[in-house]
Amino acid sequence: MQSRTLPLLLLIVGILQPLAGALAPAFGIGTPIGAATANSGAPEQPMPLFFSIWSVIFLAYAGFGLMGLLKPERWPEALGLPLLLAGLGNIVWMLSAQLIVYQPLDFLLLAPIFACAWWAARRAEGLRGQDSSPAFKVGDAASGLLAGWIPVATAISIPLTIRSFSGLAPTDFPWPMFWSAILSAGVFAWVFASRISRTLWYFVATGWGILGVAFHNWTETGMHLIGHVTAACLVILLILRLTRGANPAKPAG
Repeated sequence: MQSRTLPLLLLIVGILQPLAGALAPAFGIGTPIGAATANSGAPEQPMPLFFSIWSVIFLAYAGFGLMGLLKPERWPEALGLPLLLAGLGNIVWMLSAQLIVYQPLDFLLLAPIFACAWWAARRAEGLRGQDSSPAFKVGDAASGLLAGWIPVATAISIPLTIRSFSGLAPTDFPWPMFWSAILSAGVFAWVFASRISRTLWYFVATGWGILGVAFHNWTETGMHLIGHVTAACLVILLILRLTRGANPAKPAG
């Protein structure tokens, strides 16, 4: 019988992530996440409402861990370790973003979360077709959503990091900054579909983030043309995924 230790740790991390993110707004310690970009007019940022996807990811995390506690013998343990490490990395990132508030460091801290989320999605791909349990479906959703959202976070952090070194204002050179983010997100999506996994959850999360960028420019920055281009890029991305599919090599073993 499988141990309940890993599911318990995953459940705890699923609960700690939103608590870590609420450190500044709830307790007045540090700077709230996103305060540096709030009302900045940076064209590559999603509308704040769209960051609500974190709630879905945290819920999937906690649900996956809880399922492992209830039925460890039907729990896809292979997904547990990379999701646990990604969650721990996310907690570190959120604490850094609130307590240290140094954009280059926050950008670097996204790398281990990115790697572990894609590792989890790759492992889920290896189980696809072999495991149809409810626990696998929740784990697949958790890994796919995180694997799709972290590239969005990474892509939109590229202009932020450039500005932190250059002293540029959020609205300086809006088109180059926008393209640095949107093209990065597109490359990440291509690599994921061609090398990592077929899961559509990735494109749900990435598409949601790109849609948030479009709405941000339509409703908040006044850069309507960038909003239109963003929406067009999203449509192209989804059409390519739905018509050409994904064909990653099957994981060995």
